[in-house]
Amino acid sequence: MKTFRIAATLAAGLLAFNAHAGLFEDDEARRAILELRTAQTRAAEELRRTTEDNAQLRRSLLDLSNQIEALRNELAAMRGQNENLARAVAEMQRSQKDLTTGLDERLRKFEPGKVNVDGKEFVAEPAEKQEFEAALATLRKGDFTAAQTSFLAFMKRYPQTGYRASALFWLGNAQYALRSYRDAVTNFRALVTAEPEHMRAPEALLSLANCQIELKDNRSARKTLEDLVKAYPQAEAASVAKERLAKLK
Repeated sequence: MKTFRIAATLAAGLLAFNAHAGLFEDDEARRAILELRTAQTRAAEELRRTTEDNAQLRRSLLDLSNQIEALRNELAAMRGQNENLARAVAEMQRSQKDLTTGLDERLRKFEPGKVNVDGKEFVAEPAEKQEFEAALATLRKGDFTAAQTSFLAFMKRYPQTGYRASALFWLGNAQYALRSYRDAVTNFRALVTAEPEHMRAPEALLSLANCQIELKDNRSARKTLEDLVKAYPQAEAASVAKERLAKLK
């Protein structure tokens, strides 16, 4: 009986030990499972965070790329604006230069300038120069009446003109062509009296003698030709005068 109790006690102890051992193993397994689940949860959380971080990073990179592209566009636009501005400034400078040049040219049309006519240099107004040249052009076209009118009007408008001697010479020629010999004599004589050193003076004396011959005043013509040869011996007109004197009775 006693032996039975001991055996029963031993059996009960063994069952208790086995049960305790099984319980211990179940606890360890549960802890391992919990730890694994915790680790999985942490891993999943880390993966989620990493995924979110990566997504945020991609968004940041995309935003940065967009910003860079926007900056490039702005820079290109600024370069275009600078080029347009540079062209506008260049165009404005050209326009200003053209305007200044045009203004200078227009002002020069009204400013007196130096001219050289028949070896004589003097200052003349643009309108004065233009009017004299127009009268001379009329004479050269053979319109002697209009030329006479133009030269008379010219000298009346510019009584102190430096063109006066030349104007008197060509006026006398126009009058000679019109057979207004007495008027021509007056103007040729006025030229020689006013400017005896003028390069047209010898020709004016020769033309004066021709007018006197046409007026049948050979005595005065001879005197004029002799004065020409004496005053301007080297002039071409003096050679012609000598030939006229030889033929003049």
